[in-house]
Amino acid sequence: MGPRAAKKGRDFDPLAFLATIGEGRKVVLFPRKHTIFAQGDPSDAVFHIQTGKVRLTVVSDDGKEATIGILGDGEFFGEGALAGQALRMGSAAAITDCAVLRIDKKAMMQALHREHTFSDLFVAHLLARNIRYEEDLVDQLFNSSEKRLARILLLLAHFGKEGKPETVVPKISQETLAEMVGTTRSRVSFFMNRFRKLGFVDYSGSGLQVHSSLLNIVLHD
Repeated sequence: MGPRAAKKGRDFDPLAFLATIGEGRKVVLFPRKHTIFAQGDPSDAVFHIQTGKVRLTVVSDDGKEATIGILGDGEFFGEGALAGQALRMGSAAAITDCAVLRIDKKAMMQALHREHTFSDLFVAHLLARNIRYEEDLVDQLFNSSEKRLARILLLLAHFGKEGKPETVVPKISQETLAEMVGTTRSRVSFFMNRFRKLGFVDYSGSGLQVHSSLLNIVLHD
């Protein structure tokens, strides 16, 4: 990549570019707990979160539900529509009030072909998501439940993205955390109480504050 291309990448605003998409694009407001799409629905659009948090889940044939991710501002989901996925393999629901940009599959494909910088950023997003899934798999295979919970809390707090953590989603349930960790709610409750007593997390009216000291659990062998 030459200097001019690199500068363009730094200056490129994906939100401003998405605003240039005409037909096939609309902002949709979803209240907390509202379903954005359900498993088995037609996979005909890609979504971009403008504000809020979205929970991705999958339900097995025997009815067991698993949380596979919680996404926030600036993230895409529903990308399977671009890879020939006819039906949604999982569900997406708002866990806070959300403003979501819905982009029809055809409009998204045209945008990716029209603007190479946007295409590069989107590919980078897909690669980062794939790396996250690989890390989650390794986490499940080799790490303790306590360490997995600590890692998930740090990820939800966006620790490391801007040098300091932010408040975790208010009212995120221990049942949801248990699904993501792959353990029971009682174990999550036990670990959360332990984290609080050790000063790694604090509860407040605005939610759960995660401190950088929680990294001690993740890094400790």
